[in-house]
Amino acid sequence: MQKKMNRMKLACVAALVSQCLMASSVSFAQVKETTVSKKAPAISAAMQATVDRISADSMRGHLTFLASDLLEGRDTPSRGLDLAAEYIAAQFRAIGLEAVGNDGYFQTADWNVLKKEIRRRPGAPVPPAEAEPTTPTIVRNVIGVLRGSDPVLRDSYVLVTAHYDHVGIKANEVGDKIFNGANDDASGTVSVIELAKVFASMKERPKRSIVFMTFFGEEKGLVGSRYYGKNPVFPIEKTIAGINIEQVGRTDDSEGPQVASLGVTGFDFSDVGAIIKQAGDKTGINVWKHPVNSDNYFGASDNKSLAEQGIPAHTISVAYAFPDYHRPGDEAHKIDYDNMVKVNRAVAVAVEQIANSPAIPKWDDKNPKAAKYLEAWKQRNPNK
Repeated sequence: MQKKMNRMKLACVAALVSQCLMASSVSFAQVKETTVSKKAPAISAAMQATVDRISADSMRGHLTFLASDLLEGRDTPSRGLDLAAEYIAAQFRAIGLEAVGNDGYFQTADWNVLKKEIRRRPGAPVPPAEAEPTTPTIVRNVIGVLRGSDPVLRDSYVLVTAHYDHVGIKANEVGDKIFNGANDDASGTVSVIELAKVFASMKERPKRSIVFMTFFGEEKGLVGSRYYGKNPVFPIEKTIAGINIEQVGRTDDSEGPQVASLGVTGFDFSDVGAIIKQAGDKTGINVWKHPVNSDNYFGASDNKSLAEQGIPAHTISVAYAFPDYHRPGDEAHKIDYDNMVKVNRAVAVAVEQIANSPAIPKWDDKNPKAAKYLEAWKQRNPNK
């Protein structure tokens, strides 16, 4: 009973904050090619109206709350993480997404069980001995779906994801001890919310279903996305692609400013990179492959957990590294919200293209770095 009361309190706080916020509502030149076409094909009038609804003020409102000191850095597990989960679920509910978890919008797991699995991973450090907890510690992926309009293709799925956790409070830190994680990855989380809102507003939905999902525990080793990969809500073999959104709020990349630009991890591992680039051409965003980070960072975010299941899934980022990475200074006032609008317009067009196309993205069978993911896809799809 006490747990239910605590959860109800969290939900009420999240809903109240949500209502208040709604009411108030020359870089890399040496290695980067400009890929934006001056004669890029136009997007449809309906899609233009959709991307025009992406709002800097809306994302600022959500992010200011999620990266506030109240949430104490959203460690996994923590009260702040729980409050963030309730807040995201409240947005999905207001948008009108269908709840598909085992507990409303939540796919729940016991952190105490997951910790044992983490310890068994090769190379994992041996933790100090501790008493076995007697009650579960619940952690949650937050999931909502917008069903597709085509009677056949609606049973296939495109994932739009981000992680909503960060690293919490560091007691030994001098000065500010709260690691707010505004860019990493509240920026991705609010992008998922904003994209869900604009797609739900379309008069005619895309043909395939779009799953909007935020993960717990990325900072602990992609734990939430790994859990989803092993316990999928939607059949993996019918999940045709994933775009994971990570660190899209800061333009002050350590290698130079990044404005109207985004990178794709594993750019040429599958067709998804080219699809995002085409979307960038249509919306005036430079989509490119970093000569080092694109491949190296493919395994550094939640897209990897999905790729290991065979899903062509990639992460998009604006800054691979920025001055306050995993520092207390990663705060909401440093986010470039207008640039986030530009980036998310390109993401929206890419998602719409994948969701409406009769063809599905494929791993590149000529790229050796994609081989293990292609093999996982073949195991899931033996007759294709």
